[in-house]
Amino acid sequence: MARFRTWVGIALAGALSVSLAACSSTGGKRAEDARKAAAAQGRAAVNTPRWTFAMITHSGDGDTFWDIVQNGAKQAAVKDNINFLYSHDDEAQQQAQLVDAAVDKKVDGIIVTLAKPDAMKAAVARAEKAGIPVITVNSGSEESKAFGALTHIGQDETIAGEAVGDELNKRGKKKALCVLHEQGNVGHEQRCDGVAKTFRGTLSKLYVNGTNMPDVQSAIGAKLQADRSIDSVVTLGAPFADTAVKARTDAGSKAEIDTFDLNPRVAAALEDGTLGFAVDQQPYLQGYEAVDLLWLYKYNDDVLGGGKPVLTGPQIVTKEQAAELAEYTKRGTR
Repeated sequence: MARFRTWVGIALAGALSVSLAACSSTGGKRAEDARKAAAAQGRAAVNTPRWTFAMITHSGDGDTFWDIVQNGAKQAAVKDNINFLYSHDDEAQQQAQLVDAAVDKKVDGIIVTLAKPDAMKAAVARAEKAGIPVITVNSGSEESKAFGALTHIGQDETIAGEAVGDELNKRGKKKALCVLHEQGNVGHEQRCDGVAKTFRGTLSKLYVNGTNMPDVQSAIGAKLQADRSIDSVVTLGAPFADTAVKARTDAGSKAEIDTFDLNPRVAAALEDGTLGFAVDQQPYLQGYEAVDLLWLYKYNDDVLGGGKPVLTGPQIVTKEQAAELAEYTKRGTR
């Protein structure tokens, strides 16, 4: 019996050795990088230079969506030995000035959003002229290539809106209200226009000041009180979904509240039926891939997308998927 066990042990060891050799021969660089990342335990998994990448977004103060984007970017930055800088301003001219400041610092790469592309064009051109590679994220997919960016990472906002329109049709909705919380944001307009493109019912837009939640709640509530036939409200950001729910209660409306983007409260509200569905564009992935692709470009001259945006969404999330995603939203990765 002892001899049998010895031979079994030898056979298993040999099989494991063959398996590992096969993995190494076929996995190549990917397998080696995975091993290094696992061993790094929060330290850089590469020995490339300590490059500095700057991310400049159109986020306003307190917008939790961008916390998730930053979480992804910071995780990739640790892995790739990157010094990561983050700044933001919801005023387009100020955002452009932040890009100019990054250029003046001679950073090694820039990640930028193009929510208001006309105001950002000159700043991006200045970065390009300085030889700084630029990747756009989240908004501005249609302008990204024309501005000279390496690629765009995010969801196609029109396609995302179309997915919402299809979902509303499946739910038998007839009259929807699309709430835009940042006037002049091209991505928001594309979302609502996308909904209108596929929605077989009637869609109207409501412009609100997203920096003032009491006013947002009041505006939505007034609209629901004035038009009892509205059976669906679509908000364009997770923080506004909860406000829309409160407005529905105040108005005594039965309209379904649906939203773009996820956060822990949205996941919980989906699970208990307070919200109908959400559209996830995976912001963690946008931040992570932006840093990772800049590193790949600097390290190996790699570019993804083939001239097309690298899509991270949309994914329609309903009550059925909410519990599974709740754990990820709590840790700030979904």
